[in-house]
Amino acid sequence: MYILETNNVVKQYANHLALDNVSISVKKGSIFGLLGPNGAGKTTLIRIINRITAPDSGSLLFDGRPMQAGDVVNIGYMPEERGLYKKMKTGEHALYLAKLKGLSHRDALERLKMWFDKMDIRDWWNKKIEELSKGMAQKIQFIVTVIHEPALLIFDEPFSGFDPINTQLLKNEILALRDRGATIIFSTHNMASVEELCDDIALISKSKCVLAGNIREIKRSYGSNVYRIAFRGATDDADSLLSGEHELLEKSEDRHNITEIKVRSDDGNRLLSALIPRVEIVEFSESIPTMNDIFISVVKSGAQP
Repeated sequence: MYILETNNVVKQYANHLALDNVSISVKKGSIFGLLGPNGAGKTTLIRIINRITAPDSGSLLFDGRPMQAGDVVNIGYMPEERGLYKKMKTGEHALYLAKLKGLSHRDALERLKMWFDKMDIRDWWNKKIEELSKGMAQKIQFIVTVIHEPALLIFDEPFSGFDPINTQLLKNEILALRDRGATIIFSTHNMASVEELCDDIALISKSKCVLAGNIREIKRSYGSNVYRIAFRGATDDADSLLSGEHELLEKSEDRHNITEIKVRSDDGNRLLSALIPRVEIVEFSESIPTMNDIFISVVKSGAQP
């Protein structure tokens, strides 16, 4: 079941086509990566989902029905450009924003204290926003995004300004929100985070959705039947086998008499079976491209959906 579907969404600004028949489907309870180079149309799509702007054509479904204005209360959105009032005290500001999300004063205060403790910023409750570091302000923005426990959360570059420790803290909280039933749309240029967190992705380039699907399936589909093999033993025997049936791409040896090779083969099982009687296998793995490799390849190729 999908919590959000966009169907053939088009948005034009003067002479710029921001979105050209973009369709995505976001599964309930998943983390969905919305990817693309700068200017591709991601932010425009996010603004349409949040009903900040409207599409010129196309439709959106929320929880299986046509999206309505009231559905935005079930969405939490943390934009890349943060919007906190610098002169307000941190706790007062967070309380104000939580009440805007529909929480009572009592519920808002209770949840905020819990989140301030969890994010280790309780001591900053009475400090002004302008006194916070970028990372601290980011934590406040995250808290007020999730405070009303919406069904759909949208994070645009959520790790910007964070050191590795706080980045991991935020990743853990995002995963915990997913485990508690929230659905998350996650927009970033950090492909390592995409591989670590996301279940499915959509890649937008030049206003079009050029790639979409499950990350594991996408990575597998972009594989090129290349295997990395490390072994000890009769290198000449292995060479004769590889040169006869497979394409040897790279070869190196280390001081422990381990030979490493990269080879292209259309049948990894057959290759491994042929090597086992001849050499001692230390490692055998398929070289699967990273999401970063795929991102660059698809965008540079100008692929069409």
